[in-house]
Amino acid sequence: MALTATSTATITTLLISLFFLPKIYSSEFTVDHHHIRFAKADVDLLEFPLNLEFFEAEFFLYGALGYGLDKVAPNLTKGGPTPLGAKKANLDHFTQDVILQFAYQEVGHLRAIQKVVKGFPRPLLDLSKESFAKTVDAAIGKKLSPPFDPYYSGVHFLLASYLIPYVGLTGYVGTIPKLKAPSSRRLVAGLLGVESGQDAVIRAYLYEHAKEIVSPYGITVGEFTNRFSELRDRLGHQGHKDEGLVVPLAEGAEGKINGNVLAGDADSVAFDRTAEEILRIVYGSGDEKKPGGFYPKGGNGRIAISHLL
Repeated sequence: MALTATSTATITTLLISLFFLPKIYSSEFTVDHHHIRFAKADVDLLEFPLNLEFFEAEFFLYGALGYGLDKVAPNLTKGGPTPLGAKKANLDHFTQDVILQFAYQEVGHLRAIQKVVKGFPRPLLDLSKESFAKTVDAAIGKKLSPPFDPYYSGVHFLLASYLIPYVGLTGYVGTIPKLKAPSSRRLVAGLLGVESGQDAVIRAYLYEHAKEIVSPYGITVGEFTNRFSELRDRLGHQGHKDEGLVVPLAEGAEGKINGNVLAGDADSVAFDRTAEEILRIVYGSGDEKKPGGFYPKGGNGRIAISHLL
């Protein structure tokens, strides 16, 4: 059957489209070391969490072992500065065991992310007792005496641990809907699963001791967590996205219970946060453009740095 001019033109157009399709398709994706496709649009979103993963890895490693990534996995730091003020915590055997598990899990998280994106050097982290004391004072609304020291005991360390991992968890929840590639969503969902588990363990342990008074402050463990959650909400500037271990009945699951071992919305679904909300919280300034707190010079990566320009 003879080809008409129209059909010839159609075939020619299809052939040209097929010729250029691989270039168009590949321009939207980058390939990791294992040849899994990740959307280039996802790179910044995948890199940003490294800021919090570095914090968690260093805090948990130092707390359990007395040293951090510089000794455990120096290649993952990419030459970033050693954290300030971190040290071994006075932990009981059980708590040290759990924190050490968390620490090595965070090393894995850093490696998993750096397998698929270039990443960036570890940001400068201030993990000193003075840095934590300032944050705790802001949450309580007054200077505690003596200043809060996260390395003083297991309870102190777990209360300090309450401050940050949950922030990363909400960040992952907020990130997943923005990711383009299924492989990106799979990675972040996997990270979220373990981060959620860590947060659940921390909250469950603290919930068991919720009514105990933290000496010498006259404040219960439960009240500390409530104040920490309120502080994160204030700094984030996006309404109610945080809850302590004991809440008003109306805020408990189905409005039927005060205990709140896991935080969630009215349907017990995890809260989400943007990168900007996270920066406001971890900087302690309530402003993504004003670094401070645990990140004296700000976070690294395009998203964090874009707010510092």
